[in-house]
Amino acid sequence: MAPKKDPKAPAKKAEPAPAPAPAPEPAPAPKAAPAVDLSSVKIEFSADQIDDYREAFGLFDRVGDNKVAYNQIADIMRALGQNPTNKEVNKMLGNPSPEDMANKRVEFEGFLPMLQTIINSPNKAGYEDYVEGLRVFDKEGNGTVMGAELRIVLSTLGEKMTEAEIDALMAGQEDENGCVNYEAFVKHIMSV
Repeated sequence: MAPKKDPKAPAKKAEPAPAPAPAPEPAPAPKAAPAVDLSSVKIEFSADQIDDYREAFGLFDRVGDNKVAYNQIADIMRALGQNPTNKEVNKMLGNPSPEDMANKRVEFEGFLPMLQTIINSPNKAGYEDYVEGLRVFDKEGNGTVMGAELRIVLSTLGEKMTEAEIDALMAGQEDENGCVNYEAFVKHIMSV
């Protein structure tokens, strides 16, 4: 039973609602990694190397203006024997939008410092590094990893690959049991 109200007690006035707490200040946007200062890169290529690089660069010039699109920079570097990550190339280009990657273009003189930066990069992994990384997945210690497991790793870790890229990479690598000899696999990848 509810308590009875005392008719002699003064009625309570409704208290004003407390002022809402001020909204927290929005967190500052995370700063993008600064682009590499390409103007300070010293070009250390010989004249013959520069001629070779210019020729390779020209093969990617689809318009005929002696420039290539941003999204071709990594491909050119790979054609020249380097292995930059997409993240490294994007950082050098100033983290451009996907639209800029397709539409902005760079001249050969602007490309050389980028190539020099990648060549000078200390983060180069070699054959043994890749083999050691795959050895972790060799549960039986017989030099092979399950192809299905390798596919999952390639599609979920690091720079994620698409199914089509994985299929192209894995073509002819799996044996009749669905296993991949990872030493031969790494040799295959490094020779492509």
